[in-house]
Amino acid sequence: MRDIAVAGTALLLRVQVRRFRCENTGCPARTFAEQIDGLTVPHARLTPGLRGMLTQIGLALAGRAGSRLASVIGVAAGRDTLLRLVKALPDPPETPITVLGVDDFAFRRGRHYGTVLIDMASHRPVDMFDGRDGDSLAAWLRKHPEVEVICRDRASGYGEGARSGAPQAVQVADRFHLWQNLGQAVEKTVNAHRSQLAAAAPPPVDDSRPTEVQPLPEKKIVVRLREHHAAVHELAAQGLNKSAIGRKLGLHQATVRKYLNAASHAELTAVTEQRAHLVDDYVAYLHRRWNEGERNATALFREIKEQGYPGGELAVQRYLRRFRKGLGQIPRPGPKPPSVRQATSWIMTHPDRLDPRDAVKLRELRSRDRDFNRLVKHVRAFAIMMTGRHGDRLDAWITTVEHDTLAPLAGFARNLRRDLDAVRNGLTLPHSSGAVEGNINRLKMIKRQMFGRAGLDLLRKRVLLAH
Repeated sequence: MRDIAVAGTALLLRVQVRRFRCENTGCPARTFAEQIDGLTVPHARLTPGLRGMLTQIGLALAGRAGSRLASVIGVAAGRDTLLRLVKALPDPPETPITVLGVDDFAFRRGRHYGTVLIDMASHRPVDMFDGRDGDSLAAWLRKHPEVEVICRDRASGYGEGARSGAPQAVQVADRFHLWQNLGQAVEKTVNAHRSQLAAAAPPPVDDSRPTEVQPLPEKKIVVRLREHHAAVHELAAQGLNKSAIGRKLGLHQATVRKYLNAASHAELTAVTEQRAHLVDDYVAYLHRRWNEGERNATALFREIKEQGYPGGELAVQRYLRRFRKGLGQIPRPGPKPPSVRQATSWIMTHPDRLDPRDAVKLRELRSRDRDFNRLVKHVRAFAIMMTGRHGDRLDAWITTVEHDTLAPLAGFARNLRRDLDAVRNGLTLPHSSGAVEGNINRLKMIKRQMFGRAGLDLLRKRVLLAH
């Protein structure tokens, strides 16, 4: 029998035991061997100590990595042996669960999903199953009538499953997902008003010598996004579903859904049009030198190169090319407007934690545009309601936002009414899905460690039993 290695050296035990013959003709075993407590198990070639060690290695590292570690410490074992030991482990003993956390995870993102259930008292996973439909959750809950609180995201499937399987339980919408959904609505609202992000342009340096500035050519990616957006909406108007549109245009179904959710192509091209360029930090210097009479792009490139410009000369030439037709004075560049994501980040950050420079820019936006000012007020009112757990204010907040002209934010507010009780509980009760998100991150790590090829049986054992 193989036993735990001694000082890195493999240990093989030769054990001599007696074999007995059974004289009872009704017994299915004709002979049986004597067993030594704590050392031998019928038909086993490993001692319980070595079996336990290899099992823990398999739980922690799975097959390939576990096999390499086992060889290093002197207890060589193949990857299939380790995985067999892990799969043979019994499930952890069931304990009463009063507060349950529910969330989904991806076997293959966008195609195949599963569900993990967390005991919120111990922060340990208690079960996993394939799919993320409400029927599977309802069936599990019927076997556990002791569940009193269910913490979940705002997926409609889990909500229906919880109501069907545990009507006595209180459903709590996760505050993290509520804030995340609000951030998405804020970003869409800022994108719809992104023309207000830029401050007024400064006056020209010399009106007597104006220059004719050629517009920048439209980027190929912007043209492609606009064409795809028009084609997707045209086919959708003809009655084609997402799969058929994707096959016809050669697009993934998730991409088709993104185009359909965008009311206009501007929502898709905003981020692309605001993409940062290496020349941006040196535009003021280039304008000043151009107005001083230096029109040689190579010379200007060398000058900004000495100042730390990391790009190439071609980018400088392309930027200056649009000023060459007039060859006159060009206006001083105004400050670069913040991107949609930057402005969204300023709005979603607590005022006390906002960088002073960003706080000044946000105040300028609010003073320049009334819509931005109302948007900030709505977001901060929701943040106070969420952090202070003032769920009683939710109905008034939804009503106020619904009557505002900020369409994406009003859509978020209307969507809250579909799951109003769970959202109100999430903004009132102390329960949180933080432990669920932590276990999802751990599950992703385990899945990646096995290169994403683990079946549900092996993945379930490692998630439930690995500590």
